[in-house]
Amino acid sequence: MRIPFASFWLLLFLAGNAAEANESGWSLLEGPRTVAIMRHAIAPGGGDPEGFRLGDCSTQRNLDARGREQARRIGESVRASGVRIDRVLSSQWCRCLETAELLGLGTVEELPALNSFFEDRSSGPGQTAATRAFLRGVPENETLFLVTHQVNITALTDVIPSSGEVLLLRVGADGVTSVLERILVQP
Repeated sequence: MRIPFASFWLLLFLAGNAAEANESGWSLLEGPRTVAIMRHAIAPGGGDPEGFRLGDCSTQRNLDARGREQARRIGESVRASGVRIDRVLSSQWCRCLETAELLGLGTVEELPALNSFFEDRSSGPGQTAATRAFLRGVPENETLFLVTHQVNITALTDVIPSSGEVLLLRVGADGVTSVLERILVQP
């Protein structure tokens, strides 16, 4: 299929602006009560395999080579922006922990409230409340980068993020979040 010349330049312009928006978006993290929350990088499939066990990566759906590259590129993008990340917190699932490590933004801490509730939706409201409570307690000047799962992000924001997508959130005093920016760095 051939793209008309004018359309080609319009697509190129839009792609360039999207990349610039992503690069400048990180600076929003410097604002008070603002955090980054990311869906783990690309891990082919959906849910977890039969026999899933927390702490045993061989029983879980894991990142592939593209996911590992995506995580590295996201970390490079954050570092290039010059934004300081104070803490990196992750779900205990292997694909989230590996994503968080590959970002290279700091020591990774496990936060069980970020664990997936995809297989047990009844635990969703409690985990979401625990995440909101945690976010309420974060000092105003501390910059966090959270790595979690689609269901957790959707419960907090009503957004269904792509694999590796980062949402920059403003956290209200009540723990309720509003989305300031969505950033997707491709592998």
